[in-house]
Amino acid sequence: TDLRPLDILSEAVPAAGLARGMRVFQAQGVRGFQLAASRPRALGFPASRLFIHCDRFPEEFSIIVTLRALSVPAKRNEYIFTLMGEESPSVLVGLRYAPDKLHFLFWSQERAGGWQTRVTFPNVSLSDNQWHTLILAVSGQSFSLTVDCSIPKDVVVETPFPASLSVRRASFYLGNRQRRKGVFTGLLRQLVLLPGADATPRICRAMNFKVATLSVPTVLQDVPAKPVSNEVLKYPYETDTKVTLGARPRCSKREKAQFWFNASRRGLYLCNGSAWVSMLEVKYRLDYVEEYQNLVTNSETMGIEVFTIPAVGLFAAMANRISPPGSAIYRWTDGKFVPYQNIPTYQAQSWKYFTIGKKIFLAVANFEQNERGQEFSVIYKWSRRKAKFIMYQRITTHSARDWEAFVIEGEAFLAVVNHREGNNHNIDSVIYRWNPRTGLFETNQTIPTSGAYDWEFFTIGPYSFLAVANTFNGTSTKIHSHIYIWLSGSFQLFQSILTFGAADWEVFHIGDRVFLAVANSHSYDSGMPAPSNFYAINSSIYELNITAQMFVKFQDLLTYSALDWEFFSVGDDSFLVVANSFDGFTFSVNSIIYRWQGYEGFVAAHHLPTIGCRDWEAFHTTEGSYLLYSSAKEPLSKVLKLKTT
Repeated sequence: TDLRPLDILSEAVPAAGLARGMRVFQAQGVRGFQLAASRPRALGFPASRLFIHCDRFPEEFSIIVTLRALSVPAKRNEYIFTLMGEESPSVLVGLRYAPDKLHFLFWSQERAGGWQTRVTFPNVSLSDNQWHTLILAVSGQSFSLTVDCSIPKDVVVETPFPASLSVRRASFYLGNRQRRKGVFTGLLRQLVLLPGADATPRICRAMNFKVATLSVPTVLQDVPAKPVSNEVLKYPYETDTKVTLGARPRCSKREKAQFWFNASRRGLYLCNGSAWVSMLEVKYRLDYVEEYQNLVTNSETMGIEVFTIPAVGLFAAMANRISPPGSAIYRWTDGKFVPYQNIPTYQAQSWKYFTIGKKIFLAVANFEQNERGQEFSVIYKWSRRKAKFIMYQRITTHSARDWEAFVIEGEAFLAVVNHREGNNHNIDSVIYRWNPRTGLFETNQTIPTSGAYDWEFFTIGPYSFLAVANTFNGTSTKIHSHIYIWLSGSFQLFQSILTFGAADWEVFHIGDRVFLAVANSHSYDSGMPAPSNFYAINSSIYELNITAQMFVKFQDLLTYSALDWEFFSVGDDSFLVVANSFDGFTFSVNSIIYRWQGYEGFVAAHHLPTIGCRDWEAFHTTEGSYLLYSSAKEPLSKVLKLKTT
């Protein structure tokens, strides 16, 4: 073999068109072949068409597959491809998958009669109706599987792949093993054999790992949006095009060719693989901000969580300082927030809304002890019968500031920020894992933090990150905050960034660029001379540098004891609003909306009078777009309406 990629899928497609039993189907903006179960033999071809100069299968190789698999029953297997002898029911080489497993099969002929070996990769979730790219690298007894360019899964078996596997009078079959049973029901886009090399470095270069390409049949490649002159498309294809309603959804290659209709802006948009392109739109731009509703709260509000319960409505949970009366949840009714439910809390700092399957939860971070001297933060569960939140699980915390909920590889996690225990600020914050058997969160990992205020979870490609805002170590606010990356089942340190009383991280995307903004609250060091103003201090925006594999500083913005950032969009414009809380003299400080100006970065656009501003939340309804801010110094929050032109 001359070590060139051998495109198995392209070889099965006749030059004049499609093979019988094949259809081209487009899903999430990407094309693939749908294979018919009625004619499995029609989806095969002699191996000699690929192995021209040698009738031996390579001893070392990679197999690259891009597919979109449908959900399969628990005990069912589906074949991606097989290589089979002319008169034998045995699979010489094959790849098949079952729910949460992938099996690589090969036949060893080194003993009389031979036997089949199965190499199993557990915990491989493919049946989720999403595109995935698999790279299987084989060398002797070592087998390595990489899914969407994530961390490889390595398996070593007793039986090595044969050094001399004959393919004489053998044939490749797409999606089957010459039988109707076990036929692949999903979409197949790429199937390539690369002899003598691990294909991972060649594949894992693009940003969209799930459809990374080495070789794809011509019929599946992108075609011009408009045919040249009067020509028509050579290959007709079907598509699962759908129209998404509501707030601005994500647009990536996975959503390519999907539509989004924004009812409030009367706009129809088409995803081109990276951005929403206007097809029919009334252009809106932010003109000014007006006061819309004064929301009288139980007491000063330390945090807000705005969320929507499907088929019920839009809600805002207030983390109120004083107990009793505790914290209030408001429901959006007739264009206003009205009181809906009151929950006992103890100097609540924040709320976090999240779901696990069909279960709906709301977790509160309590800063103080209850009447019995117990210090708990509490998870509440939505009762559909009672139409309110009821207590579900209490978790011991230490001056909790924040909760963050996230999912990694199908498992649900909940992370709490512990601020201090007594006068000790250098304590562990805790990550809990959901146990489906007990229906409870259980301790999974502890991470040392220093007077921490905030967690921020985000993903980039196949990688998951968790950033902590460290505020105070007992002597100084000039300390490092950390970004952790999920590797081998736990979070490990990825990068440390010097911060000054960090109170919040906010991650956001503008096009293909990834940013991370920190809100610095004050600069204090017991061993250094006092600055002229502890609170007038730069907060910083960092941008991910793909080449350096780290976040680098992009822009500094002067803030006044900043406690929160909130990113939002209006039309095609992107904005950041900062919660300025104190300038060293007064809590009556303007919070500022910054507009994204491309090369100029973020530029101040609107100055909003606030009093002890603690938190911002952006939300949208059919009536328009709004900002909600909370005050940590008075029992009044405000809803502001974004007026557009």
